[in-house]
Amino acid sequence: MTAPAIEATDLVREYRMGEETVRALDGLTLRLDGGQFVSVVGPSGAGKSTLLHVIGALDAPDSGRIVVSGSDIGSLSDDEQSEFRRRTIGFIFQFFNLVPTMSAWENVALPRLLDGTSLRRSKADAVALLDRVGLGNRAGHRPSELSGGQMQRVAIARSLIMDPRIVLADEPTGNLDSHTGAAILGLLAELAHDDSGRLVLMVTHDTKAAEFADTTVTVRDGRIDA
Repeated sequence: MTAPAIEATDLVREYRMGEETVRALDGLTLRLDGGQFVSVVGPSGAGKSTLLHVIGALDAPDSGRIVVSGSDIGSLSDDEQSEFRRRTIGFIFQFFNLVPTMSAWENVALPRLLDGTSLRRSKADAVALLDRVGLGNRAGHRPSELSGGQMQRVAIARSLIMDPRIVLADEPTGNLDSHTGAAILGLLAELAHDDSGRLVLMVTHDTKAAEFADTTVTVRDGRIDA
């Protein structure tokens, strides 16, 4: 039996806001398999982004257990968590987070550079990924020369350069018009349905965006709303 891509059990995460303690995750339990496109929806403050951050080892739960692609996140050291993020998770953000002084292919190759591989040695793979997302003819362009949809395609290609088992997308269409956003969502679905067995997990406020996913998970008050 194939192990789940994500298995979270009784996750609790609290934050201090002034004199108040906010429980962003309140005993959340979730299991997701690879090879699918999953949307996470819910009202503002429900705990969606906190869940994404915990899965991506950007934040740690106060209690509970989370195993992502076979790694028990809570048992990893800081260095191990950094390596886990580089090699296992691909991140896609609402505002693209591209380096303005770098070309499209250099932005795609950047995670390899951070992992110790030169940009030059990664160029062929970066250009191939840009071609996969429909931007092979824009490889030498900087972000300022690209549209919003094109920048998000560069960001998607960058998220794939380390061949991650899981792609986490935080409001990936929130800064795009509806037509461009639909194209991006279709691309994310394709990435989940190829033969890689990859899980694409998207947080969104947009109910129409969620309709592109195979499965929708609703988070409310820090728990999964069954």
